[in-house]
Formats: sequence, structure tokens, C-alpha cells
Amino acid sequence: SALKLLEEKKPKEALAALERVTGKLELIVARDPKLALAPVSSKVITHDLLANLDTVKSVIKEAKDYMDDGEIQKARPLVANLASEMVFETTSIPLATYPDAIKAVAPLIDDGKIDEAKTALQVALNTLVVTVDDVIPLPTLRAEQMLKNAEKLAEQKDRTDKDNETLANLLKGAREQLKLAQLLGYGDKKAYKPMYEQIEQIEKKSEGGKSGKGWFDKIKQQLSDLI
Repeated sequence: SALKLLEEKKPKEALAALERVTGKLELIVARDPKLALAPVSSKVITHDLLANLDTVKSVIKEAKDYMDDGEIQKARPLVANLASEMVFETTSIPLATYPDAIKAVAPLIDDGKIDEAKTALQVALNTLVVTVDDVIPLPTLRAEQMLKNAEKLAEQKDRTDKDNETLANLLKGAREQLKLAQLLGYGDKKAYKPMYEQIEQIEKKSEGGKSGKGWFDKIKQQLSDLI
């Protein structure tokens, strides 16, 4: 409304509108501080890296070599692609910043600097804040699903040869996904070794078609802590 009034060359009415909105904004934020950043939209951005472990290792080595040689700009695009994750973002209106922005506009109107006042108001209205709420690594997510499927088979009595082969492949796949997550730097590197050990133990326990329950409890907790 204030912008429209300034366009219509009604500075006094524009100032009155800004006074009203400043009071309302301050009251809103005082009553609910969480609205200092008022969320208006959210989205999920997926970065998926389709590459085997050797390729990732090669890219990391190349990036490190560039870094060691001080060629930062050559290393940058290589490192930028080393991500496999879902990013949860929220876009918010920074209501808490509006009163100060509006107060800075008032003197411009008083001084007759209408164009500058309009520009400052438009900048305030166009300002949005994007925050990252969560990042979930896709390799660990895939490893988790593979382990869930493997657990069902491991508990199954009288498995067929095909079942045993599927179980072995699921455990192998989970290990590969965890290795990829480790290479990409998701979580503490020390957290991965115990999980590899757990997978190895499950492989031994399930040899020869043997079945049992509770074999996956520890690794599920370890993976949950990592994620």
C-alpha cells in the first residue's frame, strides 16, 4: 500500500501506512517470536551421485592434487559434484527485519527522496531467507533400506539358494553404500568401521542358510546415530 501511495505521489498517506504496518509487525513478532522468520514454502533438493567407489576416489585425488598445487578454481567444480544427498530447505519472510527497514525509509520520504524510498521498500519486500533444515545422505539411506531387506531374509528359515544369493548381495551393497558415504564425508569416519564389522559378522552368521533374529539390531542403531 505504501509503495502504491508513493507512486501516486501521496507521501503523507504512505508514511501513515508505514506507521500502521510497523506497529502491527512489532506486535506480531512480540506475540510469536517464531514468526521473526515466517516460513512460506519448503522444498527438497536432491543431488545424486551415480559413480562407483574407484571413480569417486579418483576425483577426490585429482581435487586434492589441484588444492596442493594452489589451483583452487580447478578443484572447486570437482568438489562441488561430490555430493549424494537430499537437502530440505525452507524459505521464510524475515518479518523481524521489516520494522527497522521501514524506519530507515521514513526519513527518505520526509526528505522528498521518493525514488530512493520506493527502492528501499522494494528491497525489503523482496528479501527472503533460505535455511537448510536437514541434509540426509542418500548412500546411508540406501544402506539402511538394503539392511532392512537383508534382515527379513536373514530371519527367514529354509531359504532357497536364490534367497541366500540375494541376502549376500544386499549385505555387499550396504557395505558399498557405506563406503561411498564415508568417502563423501558424511559423518565421523570412525563411525563406519564398527558397521563394517557388524556386516561381516552377519555374513558369517548367515552362512550356509542359517537364520536368526536380532543380528541387525546393533548396526541399525549405529546407522541411526550416523544419520
